[in-house]
Amino acid sequence: MNIKTIIAGLTVIIFYIACSPKVQEQNTLTEQEQKDGWKLLFNGKDLTGWHSYLQKQPGKSWQVEDGAIYLNKDSNSVYEDFADLTSDEEFENFDLKLEFKTDTCANSGVLFYVHEAPEYQNTWETGPEMQIDDVVCGPDHLSKMNRMGTLYDLYPVDSEYVGSSGKWYQYEIIANNGHLQLFEEGHKVVDATMWDDHWKELIAAVKFKDMPGFGTFKKGHIAFQGTENGKIWFRNIKIKQL
Repeated sequence: MNIKTIIAGLTVIIFYIACSPKVQEQNTLTEQEQKDGWKLLFNGKDLTGWHSYLQKQPGKSWQVEDGAIYLNKDSNSVYEDFADLTSDEEFENFDLKLEFKTDTCANSGVLFYVHEAPEYQNTWETGPEMQIDDVVCGPDHLSKMNRMGTLYDLYPVDSEYVGSSGKWYQYEIIANNGHLQLFEEGHKVVDATMWDDHWKELIAAVKFKDMPGFGTFKKGHIAFQGTENGKIWFRNIKIKQL
């Protein structure tokens, strides 16, 4: 092989590398995202900006592993260890994006408009939930009202765009002046109006009817459910206030 052939080959390789799309690092924002007003809620290193519900710090079952928030609880864990992880900040109108990965048969959820106060012992007494539930497991998976991607117990999902456990998937929640949209892997699965008469009728027909604060607050915290079963990871958590 002569020198001209080698140089030509290297030129092709360099050109290919230069033209290849740059892979974005996890838990970072692009310049355009920053210009558009996006903000990271997780820095990829520690749990700054988060605490366990009604506690000052994150419980010890909430950890950081390989650039992801990791719920690691076992039979020895107590409630204070895995109480729902809650954002320090509250949000009113927002666009929230995140990625998650579950272990087999894990169950969790992303809650929003959580009102943190002693009279509410759990996040779900006030905050609606976008359900996370391993698609191969029940019983929630068997119900269109409780399966992956639903607005839990309120709005069903006809199709699931999330596959088996062990892979990363994206959720997006847009809440803007009562207009609520939920996206699963970029597909809109729920489009709802909050706080109107129909919203109140939906709540009155399910278990949340006994929780007077549920679904009433128009500003609140984001929370990840830690009180259900299994291990779960979250990363690339970002929000834009609308």
